[in-house]
Amino acid sequence: MLAPPVRLWRLAERAAWGVGAVCIAAWIVVSIDGARGKRREMDRFVALRAATTTLRAPDAPDLRLWSRERIVAWRETARNPAPAPLAILRIPRIGLEVPVIEGTDDITLNRGAGHIEDTALPGTAGNSGIAGHRDGFFRGLKDVATGDAIQIETLNAIETYRIERTWIVDPEDVSVLDPTPARSVTLVTCYPFYFVGSAPQRYIVRAVLHESTSTSASR
Repeated sequence: MLAPPVRLWRLAERAAWGVGAVCIAAWIVVSIDGARGKRREMDRFVALRAATTTLRAPDAPDLRLWSRERIVAWRETARNPAPAPLAILRIPRIGLEVPVIEGTDDITLNRGAGHIEDTALPGTAGNSGIAGHRDGFFRGLKDVATGDAIQIETLNAIETYRIERTWIVDPEDVSVLDPTPARSVTLVTCYPFYFVGSAPQRYIVRAVLHESTSTSASR
């Protein structure tokens, strides 16, 4: 039979081991829960970052075809803070890459291409109207042809459209901006391209959706 002090030491030792085991188990639980919490916060951060990501406007455009007055106007507006673009418009055949900004006032069209009010937003169903200056960003439209690709990049996708037709209308003919059954992009600029003064007509480029690639998964 063990002496009382020895029994007490054995009981104390067992109690210490028990407390240690409980502490280790508690630490494991806390660590796992902490890891899960960290993962949740990381996922939340990624989701928030994706939700607030904006498109970056392209670098300085190719100004070789631009009028001197339009170059001066673009440089003046480029000094000021710019709104986040709705989309980036690209026409590879003519080397065009331009931000699409909401509105069609002079400041907006000096800075980029403008989304026309009351038309579908870029990257959505319907007919998205986009305007640009004939002596600036949209000068190169004079060289596009049926079948050429037009790319519209939004936060969610890169869409490729194919030019279906080009034609000339009077300024009063706004039917070119009517909704279309197929997802379309309609580019509008003044015409003739090298007319001196206020151009009397409008040059229209209509393109329909060819394919779309989602980019949301990579953001």
